[in-house]
Amino acid sequence: MKKWFIAITGTFTHLLLGTVYAWSFFQTPITEFTGWNNTQTAWAFSLSIFMLGITAAWAGNKMSVYGPRKLAMIGGALYALGYLISGFALANQSLFLLYLGFGIIGGMGLGLAYVTPVATVSAWFTQKQGLATGMVVMGFGFGALVMSKFLAPVFLKISGGNLSTTFYYVGAVMVVLIPVLASFLQLPKVKKQQETKQEKISIAKYIKTKPFITVWLIFMINIVAGMIFISFQSPLLQDLLKRQMPVDTNFSDANVVASLAMAGATLIAISSIFNGLGRFAWGTVSDKIGQMQTFRILLALQALIFVLLIFVGNPIVFSIFVCIVLLCYGGGFGVLPSLTKDMYGDKLMSSLYGALLTAWGVGGIIGPQIVAFMKDNYADKAGLYAFVVSGGLLVVGFILSFITKIVSYE
Repeated sequence: MKKWFIAITGTFTHLLLGTVYAWSFFQTPITEFTGWNNTQTAWAFSLSIFMLGITAAWAGNKMSVYGPRKLAMIGGALYALGYLISGFALANQSLFLLYLGFGIIGGMGLGLAYVTPVATVSAWFTQKQGLATGMVVMGFGFGALVMSKFLAPVFLKISGGNLSTTFYYVGAVMVVLIPVLASFLQLPKVKKQQETKQEKISIAKYIKTKPFITVWLIFMINIVAGMIFISFQSPLLQDLLKRQMPVDTNFSDANVVASLAMAGATLIAISSIFNGLGRFAWGTVSDKIGQMQTFRILLALQALIFVLLIFVGNPIVFSIFVCIVLLCYGGGFGVLPSLTKDMYGDKLMSSLYGALLTAWGVGGIIGPQIVAFMKDNYADKAGLYAFVVSGGLLVVGFILSFITKIVSYE
């Protein structure tokens, strides 16, 4: 029972951390309030995901030194601090402080607190790895739902639509809840004894191998595809909805703005459910058919969807395709922990899992910046060009999955 309690607290920890995935809810309001363009604003989110990946690599390698509880509690506090600094940045329209708060400090907090629940639960569950770790990372996927339909709307209403105050409120919630939940994380006793006796092992020789590089590239490409929508699904949907409205529509009218924002928030919420379920469902599937075979299905399905998106102008069809892409995006996170453990064993799992998460950081820059650049320079064709680029990358990832044989180093 104890291992399931730890899995549940890890899931709720990820649920709060996953609120970062609701960034597209804030993307348009921030650009309109501050006058910053899409590229400038999206860099806050890109930096956050980049720092998440880099810090997770460090945290995964240091979990045996500091323990999961301490790392996750500090991470939660830093993530909350990031929101508080971001609130001050918005109040003073300081792009630098937004990058520092939400991007760097908040991203570091995410990295510290993300990897530890996954590695901890993996240590408790010797069987059904995909099921257990998939459940934990499922919480992260559901985080956008919590933010877009609960936290953000409630705090915006309380603050009278004030973005800065809303960020303060979110930070206050995070600084209380995440450290409390993280305080329950602990490794099993046998694992603790092994960790204390473990010699320091260099992971450099594993990182330089073709299997590691292949998995890193495949995971990164899967991230890029999902990040295109996580960062901009609301603005892209609103663009499609505007095209279906009468030509004399006043898009600055408060009611029109509110209805478009509500549609975007609804898509964020629904797609986050698919993101979360994908982590759990595909992780379970990988237990049956194998992790790399599962990745091939994810990449091929998304490549097909991006080709179809080139020809889609209907908002409902677009929304359905977004949900399918995020189902596959989440699946990558559900499959990666068990794949890492199968390849490298218990002893190296947390270190090399953290190293693989640097692909998340890189993909977190590439994906949002592709769409931001397209929207700033080719507004009418932004979605089309972004879909072509991402579809091409997914085809490359699918081919890579057949080139290098994945071997076990355990």
